[in-house]
Amino acid sequence: MVGSRAYSLYHRSSDRKGSLPRGNAGRHPTAAPRLPRLPARTPAAHALLELIALSRAQFDAPDEGEILRLAMDHIVAAGPYSAEAGYLKVGGDLVPSPWNGRRHALAVGRRVRELAGQDGNVSVAGRPWGRALGLRGPGALHGYLVVTSRSRPTEAERYLLAMLVRHTAAALSLAFAHHRQREDALELHRLREERTALQRKLISVVAELGYERAVHALMADVAASGGGEEAVTRALHGLTGLPALLEDRFGRLRSWTGPDRPVPYPEPDPVRQDEMLHAVARQAGPVRIRDRLITLIRTHGEILGVLALVDARDEADEHTVLALGHAAASLALELTHLRNLAEVELRLHRELADDLLAGTDEPSAYARSEAVGHDLHGSHYVVVVQWSNRTADDSFAQTVSRAAVAVGMRSLLTRRSDHVVLITGDRPHARALYEALARETGTRSGTIGVSALCDAVDDIPHHYQEAQRALDVRRHSRERYGTTFFDELGLYRILGPGNDYRELETFVHEWLGQLIDYDSRHHASMVETLSRYFDCGGNYDETADSLAIHRSTLRYRLQRIRDISGYDLANVEDRLNLQVATRVWKIVLGGPG
Repeated sequence: MVGSRAYSLYHRSSDRKGSLPRGNAGRHPTAAPRLPRLPARTPAAHALLELIALSRAQFDAPDEGEILRLAMDHIVAAGPYSAEAGYLKVGGDLVPSPWNGRRHALAVGRRVRELAGQDGNVSVAGRPWGRALGLRGPGALHGYLVVTSRSRPTEAERYLLAMLVRHTAAALSLAFAHHRQREDALELHRLREERTALQRKLISVVAELGYERAVHALMADVAASGGGEEAVTRALHGLTGLPALLEDRFGRLRSWTGPDRPVPYPEPDPVRQDEMLHAVARQAGPVRIRDRLITLIRTHGEILGVLALVDARDEADEHTVLALGHAAASLALELTHLRNLAEVELRLHRELADDLLAGTDEPSAYARSEAVGHDLHGSHYVVVVQWSNRTADDSFAQTVSRAAVAVGMRSLLTRRSDHVVLITGDRPHARALYEALARETGTRSGTIGVSALCDAVDDIPHHYQEAQRALDVRRHSRERYGTTFFDELGLYRILGPGNDYRELETFVHEWLGQLIDYDSRHHASMVETLSRYFDCGGNYDETADSLAIHRSTLRYRLQRIRDISGYDLANVEDRLNLQVATRVWKIVLGGPG
């Protein structure tokens, strides 16, 4: 109990009804009715009766402040006394009563503290006798009552005063005991409430740990069962009741379990997908984006995919977040295992691709391709990839492999010092692989060269050179970044170093093949006519004279050349390639045959 509580007790007692009558020390004579008057035989007997009534009132008082006030107000029952001051021991300090007089308050208070728990005389001006009397209980000092008298008290008056002090001290002991009991009861109640709260928290923690262990065990069992991604999303949906889905890092759906699956699944926007990945990666746990609770599947800082719950009603709680986290951890192990398998497969593919580019026998190539799950039968294309900000190391080779898979290219892959090589069964899309690699690398500064169609395994080394030629032409062009196909190079196919007789034949066959076949079948001279036409600079008269034919015959033959070849002599590109082809046919290849 502190000083402020004592003052509060005093103030509450000051307005209490039913108090004993105040004597000459009372400050509020109308505050309480007097005790009933009993027939008194002597003044001493009357005083004893009043003290007995006071003692009863004190023992019935609600608190310590009221007990001290009653003693101070009715001190005259013991003799010619006045109560100068009263003090209660509160928290090791003596707190003055609000009923104390102000005239001698400082001096009296200092003297009481000097006594240090002992009784002693007190000097008050105008009072020949003054005494500070300790209000003591069993083993404790409860306070002081400072009493003065107009005359020196008689022995009987001293006895009555001592009786009043003992009764007051006894009432205070009882009040303090009751107060301690109340405080002990409150403390016991608080401790019981705290124990109950701790027990509830412990039960909650045990339940949480049990749920976490159950979720962990379930996900471990799912991973051990070999069910793959579908099994994990199915378990997550069963735990949360929410649709669960898995996307690759590009935003393409890999697995969905639960209702309301979008059909068709929305095609991802590369820019928004990258922004979403960066936003989620900056957070420590799952992130809510619109109606989805999203977490990343990562290993060693690399994002392998995105796991999400569709929570349109915002029902997810801590159990949902816990299940999502365990599912992501399980999928990280699964996807890492798949990544490791892919790396082993990539190494086997690379060894086979290296041998194919260098030249190998067909039986061995077919047997090894079947072992790694790649079909070499049929036609193929060779693709060369080079990116300005990436060296052609294993990391970049894996990047190219992921991008190729993402756009549906099944291929063998290997790398060289400055580029990555793909041997694929389908003609690559003009932009798809390039765009996928631009997203993966974060830059568009890359070039892709694609060979012409390859129909035989032993032709792959030659078509590898074609892909390199297409790459080199693109890199030295005005638009150096993008995809270039060798069969679209035209005249550039035979320009530059490294071209052989075979390439010249291929170029001539592409542009003059239809005319050569027509001449052979019909014993005609369409190619010769076209060659003379170009030699004469497109002059009709000079060409007709050199061929010894009529002008109208020349016009007819040129029209037939357009129809048979499919090329337009009025088109600048077609005209240039046809002129070069006829010159190569005539000079390098030796004319007909």
